[in-house]
Amino acid sequence: MRRWRQAKFPASSRHQAAAGSRAPRLCFPRGSGDMARRALKLASWTSMALAASGVYLYSNKYLDLNDFGAVRVGRAVATTAVISYDYLTSLRSVPYGSEEYLQLRSKIHDLFMSFDDTPLGAASLAQVHKAMLHDGRTVAVKVQHPKVQAQSSKDILLMEVLVLAVKQLFPEFEFMWLVDEAKKNLPLELDFLNEGRNAEKVAQMLKHFDFLKVPQIYWELSTKRVLLMEFVDGGQVNDRDYMERNKIDVNEISRHLGKMYSEMIFVNGFVHCDPHPGNVLVRKCPGTGKVEIVLLDHGLYQVLTEEFRLDYCHLWQSLIWTDMKSVKKYSQRLGAGDLYPLFTCMLTARSWDSVNRGIGQTPVTATEDSEIRNNAANYLPQISHLLNLVPRQMLLIFKTNDLLRGIEAALGTRASATSFLNMSRCCIKALAAHKKKNTHSFFRRTQISFSEAFNLWQINLHELVLRVKGLRLASWVLALLCWLFPAPH
Repeated sequence: MRRWRQAKFPASSRHQAAAGSRAPRLCFPRGSGDMARRALKLASWTSMALAASGVYLYSNKYLDLNDFGAVRVGRAVATTAVISYDYLTSLRSVPYGSEEYLQLRSKIHDLFMSFDDTPLGAASLAQVHKAMLHDGRTVAVKVQHPKVQAQSSKDILLMEVLVLAVKQLFPEFEFMWLVDEAKKNLPLELDFLNEGRNAEKVAQMLKHFDFLKVPQIYWELSTKRVLLMEFVDGGQVNDRDYMERNKIDVNEISRHLGKMYSEMIFVNGFVHCDPHPGNVLVRKCPGTGKVEIVLLDHGLYQVLTEEFRLDYCHLWQSLIWTDMKSVKKYSQRLGAGDLYPLFTCMLTARSWDSVNRGIGQTPVTATEDSEIRNNAANYLPQISHLLNLVPRQMLLIFKTNDLLRGIEAALGTRASATSFLNMSRCCIKALAAHKKKNTHSFFRRTQISFSEAFNLWQINLHELVLRVKGLRLASWVLALLCWLFPAPH
């Protein structure tokens, strides 16, 4: 139970990443120190203003202190209301705190054999309780906090006012895209039926991956404010100690995660955009002992248009094979304009130097990582301008990429050649499928299929060569060690 508590809803706000994770680890060379100081001052001022405004809103005499809930960007909100019985309130549309509500509290056993009052985890929108149905199934009950729906509109209005204020003080910073994204995404996240549909869609879409587990949704007891699903235990995907204790290979997990997200982005264009460690669990399946990745929290997905998805496929193919002319072409097709070097650095979290040498050929070094982090603040104005230029779809892709890189860094598996080869396979399949769909000629379709098979064979051969080199290197190292430290006779 403790594992699930940590995994489903971490104590910190899930969407701190949405506002703050785009700039770090993104840029390339050095810029103006004065601009960096102004940018950092802006970031500090904005976060303080958001936090202060939250205190004002919730302590204002015209507002109820029980309104704690839906601030999703820029600050963490403490959610302390005990809503163990809000399940019945939501299900039967009974007003919160009314006499009928109090009466229903004693009838919780109408639906559940047992219901844990203490939540497994809580976040700004909802909290999760463990329960057991009368038929013996153990379930997770995700319940939306009271008044979140009403409070969310106030939060977005407040965010819009603050962003406009920042725009007046610092005209070079453009953050209206942040408000636009919040207006679009928050209503979707507040609809738990939409979350359930997303969960079923991604489970069907990736059913060929036997390592993926998406908890089953129990529709008969779910509403817009309550989602009842299969209870699945596991450790967080960045918990190396848990994996060591349970003999789970971190490299296998990293490969599976890369395959899963490559398929979502390049092949299907339907992307789970909140893969922080609390929403991605790992475990050994109780029945088979096979390693599984458990994907939770399906409220936030990005649907990619076909044009965007194909341009993105071409761009990653160009990056992987170091075709710099095509890198520029497809970066500009995705809205980057003259900022395409910055765009590719943000996308790959690599320096421009490494992009030019080949991201699949040059491993990430501590020096490069440090340089990128230290210089990121110098380019905040350009980053904010770029984020305003690119298609809205790209914003959640940036966030998703950054979260996935964070997991890889925690596992020590970041930017391996295998992960790039898996991405390339998905790009080849996606581009071939698009070409086949747009031709009626049997000869042309056959030609496309042969070309696809040949390109995939090339990748398999390249991967085999890398493995042989790795084995050869390992044997050389072993031989050297045996020569340096011969076994005693």
